[in-house]
Amino acid sequence: MKLSLNWLREYLPALNRSTDEIVEALTFTGVEVEGVEVRGSGINQVVVAEIQSFAPHPNADRLSVCRVNDGSQFPRQIVCGAKNFKSGDKVPLALPGAVLPDGTKIKVGKLRGVESEGMLCSPKELGFSEEADGLMILDRDTKVGLPIGDLFPPDTVLDLEITPDRPDLLSYIGIARELSIIFRLPGPVEPDFSSGSVPVYDTGKVQITAPEACPFAVFQEVTQVKVGPSPDWIRQRLEAAGLRSINNVVDITNYVMLETGKPIHAYDISRISWPINVRFARTGEKLLALDGKTYELNETHLVIADSEKALGLGGVMGGEESGVIPTTTAILVESAYFEPGLIRKTSRGLGLISDASFRFERGVDPESVLAALHRAVQLLKEVASGIPDDSILAGGKPPVRDRKILFRPARCTEIAGIEISDAPQILERVGLKRGDDDHWQVPSYRLDLNREIDLIEEVCRYHGVQKIPGRLGGSPTKSSDIDLAHDEAMLLRRKLTGLGLSEARSLVLIDQEALKNTLGPTGQTFRLRNPLAEDQQILRPSLIPGLLRGAERNFNRGARTVALFELGQVFLPGEGEEVTRLAIVLSGQSEPPSWNQTNREYDLFDAKSILELVSGHSLQVRREDPTDLAALLCQVSSPDGSQAGYLGLLRPRQARALGAKSAVVVAEIALPHPAARPAFKFKPLERFPAINRDVALISPRSLRWASVVSILKSAKEPLLVDVQVFDLFLDPTGEKIPVDKKSLACSLTYRASDRTLTQEEVNEVHQRLKQRLVDELGVTLREG
Repeated sequence: MKLSLNWLREYLPALNRSTDEIVEALTFTGVEVEGVEVRGSGINQVVVAEIQSFAPHPNADRLSVCRVNDGSQFPRQIVCGAKNFKSGDKVPLALPGAVLPDGTKIKVGKLRGVESEGMLCSPKELGFSEEADGLMILDRDTKVGLPIGDLFPPDTVLDLEITPDRPDLLSYIGIARELSIIFRLPGPVEPDFSSGSVPVYDTGKVQITAPEACPFAVFQEVTQVKVGPSPDWIRQRLEAAGLRSINNVVDITNYVMLETGKPIHAYDISRISWPINVRFARTGEKLLALDGKTYELNETHLVIADSEKALGLGGVMGGEESGVIPTTTAILVESAYFEPGLIRKTSRGLGLISDASFRFERGVDPESVLAALHRAVQLLKEVASGIPDDSILAGGKPPVRDRKILFRPARCTEIAGIEISDAPQILERVGLKRGDDDHWQVPSYRLDLNREIDLIEEVCRYHGVQKIPGRLGGSPTKSSDIDLAHDEAMLLRRKLTGLGLSEARSLVLIDQEALKNTLGPTGQTFRLRNPLAEDQQILRPSLIPGLLRGAERNFNRGARTVALFELGQVFLPGEGEEVTRLAIVLSGQSEPPSWNQTNREYDLFDAKSILELVSGHSLQVRREDPTDLAALLCQVSSPDGSQAGYLGLLRPRQARALGAKSAVVVAEIALPHPAARPAFKFKPLERFPAINRDVALISPRSLRWASVVSILKSAKEPLLVDVQVFDLFLDPTGEKIPVDKKSLACSLTYRASDRTLTQEEVNEVHQRLKQRLVDELGVTLREG
């Protein structure tokens, strides 16, 4: 809600506080101020001018050449692009030398060959509102030459966020009432809402057949209405509140809504057929609303109808076919109370949210129904020359909200932790009236006060929450298993991002087709009985489908290298149902391109090393049969032999379908419990040099490299620190080595932590290891 401080001071003349003080006071009492805007300040050399005549621009179809009187001795020639004016209109004129709020500097110049001595302004150009589709048309009786700053004095507009439990603050009178309580000022000066008209119950003209949705409604006829532009003071206030001026009748309904918080509506009497009936819509009934859209209604929607058709959606929006038009001379003003839950359901169901529904769904003051009608009729008499009928047509009875709430000062002291001695005086300022036995009568506009704790909260708010000393209400607790698991997951994410991967998050629900994009067998899955969408039917048994879709989006947006990971739950019947897994997808260059190094693409070994770093130990890899998804598929096992997951290389056609330009590597493993992962250990840099020795051997073709490493490490030679393979040779012809054999060459690194090794020490250890390979694996050493 936008709040003009100039307009607010009409109801609270004693409000002499600064803008900062007002903002701070509202914030401390629970009203969030989202923005502060100063309008109309510093606009010099902008005056009221009268358009005497205008003609088409000789060189531009969309421009006009206007002759205007700005109160000086000679008329001015202005080139203008607007079309919403006529001769005799009064408009703002920015003279040469003026600087507008957006920084535009006005000077004499030529537009398409015709000289222009200034600029005629729209409300947006002057910073009054966002309306920019035409000139700002002023009252006909506005004095020519008057500085625009005198006509529209500077104003400060606050953008307020009103919480749903305080609908009484959705009005200027409500905010004035709130600030009078905070600053201990006299109550707001409210307009005279009284009227000489009396309610008349005439079922021939007004019927309510849905009292559970609309218990009370009143209507009053106003004739001899003159529809036209609103006076400047109404337009200025509406525009400050963010509403666009339409005509005096419609503007009055909006003005009363902002002033009192009670939405009202006006119908053209010539376009309706008596009687008026507040009823539920018929199934299939349609309504052309004021927003220009046609809505198909059903029996849950409340409508204001005549004998033939629906005139408007009750509490939401009026209809186009019964709205006020320029030729309207007689109107019917409606004010009603609607059940908030129904309005909320209708508004959300139709996707139609208006200023009226925003207020009705939060609740309006039942006692404001007649008051708002009286205020609207008063303004119609003043602004539109209307003549109201002596009687008010009424239907139903206003709901009675007689609430008396117990308030015990001792309980307030117990809750607040301090004694607030003026608590009764605070409640009286809020508007409550003291009754018997410490019970207080709640005013009808405070719909949020229903329990004793609500009154205690009011006392604390207006006393000042910042004045209540804090008390330690708890003590530190040990981290739970959930906390530790979260910390572990975040540490793991940081490790993976440090390796150059980016985290992806995919949907937990997938479709049947996505099950084809898994590395291992899926088996049974959890299926939703009533899925919201066709592609969200199954709880994912694997992270791979969602991760591949994420990679596809990146490829389709031009990415050549993709390195993604996802850490999340999968759902597996019979396996604890929820299991935490890690999945990765790699494709493209493993390092950013550089002029001085050779680029290398991601491969299976990159994925394996990442998985080993995450799991904290080496992993065993065993080749499996290929699948429709993966041309090369490997099962990944932990050192204890238990299956951890899968590692695979997508088939070329699958990679192309994703949009990848390179091979696509995917992997997925189950994460061990944090306690089972070895902690990282740090050691100092080595002080003494290493010595390398090579071993070349002929082995059966089926021998795995992991077996060679295992045999060497099982010897537990303290000087052996590393083993790396550097050559693999196969001879399909059998000329150099048999077809069923292969040649392996590896490098063994030796080092002592406390001394420099001698050649004799290394030779002795190296000879023992070579002999161990021969004895354990049956290989043949290649010497010389």
